[in-house]
Amino acid sequence: MGGLLTGTGTDESLWRSWPTIATWPELPLPTAAPLVVAPHPDDEVLGVGGLLNLAGAAEVVAVTDGEASHPDSAVHRLEDLASIRRAETAEALLRLGLRADVHRLGHPDGDIDEDALAAQLAERLTAGRWCLATWASDGHPDHEAAGRAAAAACRATNAVLLEYPIWAWHWAEPGDARVPWHRAHRVDLPGEAQAAKARAVAAFRSQIAALGPGPGDGPVLPPSVLAKFARPYEVVFA
Repeated sequence: MGGLLTGTGTDESLWRSWPTIATWPELPLPTAAPLVVAPHPDDEVLGVGGLLNLAGAAEVVAVTDGEASHPDSAVHRLEDLASIRRAETAEALLRLGLRADVHRLGHPDGDIDEDALAAQLAERLTAGRWCLATWASDGHPDHEAAGRAAAAACRATNAVLLEYPIWAWHWAEPGDARVPWHRAHRVDLPGEAQAAKARAVAAFRSQIAALGPGPGDGPVLPPSVLAKFARPYEVVFA
């Protein structure tokens, strides 16, 4: 996830009590390692960490290193944050028990080159392969650029695009007409997968705990946000 979310957003209790979620079809597990597009370190774990744990293997494309998560930090420089977040991703994937190849593209955090990314993704996709990417209307510029690039790459290669929402859980509400709920599929997570995902999320210390006492070093992922990624299921748009 990149940048700070304002306010507490839609309370998780509203999502938990929305009966429509139970009617969504369950997504089958992939038969081969999917390609997972992460605009920032932690997006892939927050959105589909449980699914990746169940799949057991994946190829992760780290589009940026998330260096702009704390632009006003008094503690860390951009290059320090990039290094920290790369290490956190590596630890999170280990905690997922995931066999994963990670490809770091080095796009600037906040300034993804969408056309270049589409070409880079197309090089790694083949017909029928799953491509998991952030939803192209998620509400964060990097999430949306990555989602559009993934969609273009899938069209060019006949790969299968599956989009996972991140920020939408914050700004949308159950039944929100702006969200393509008709495309929603559920990934039910057994207890072991939920626990592995929780351990993986906890690896992102730079995002869930304060870096320092100053106002520019607060947590990006407060409890109200983390609650939305501690569910016994995940959601993708197919």
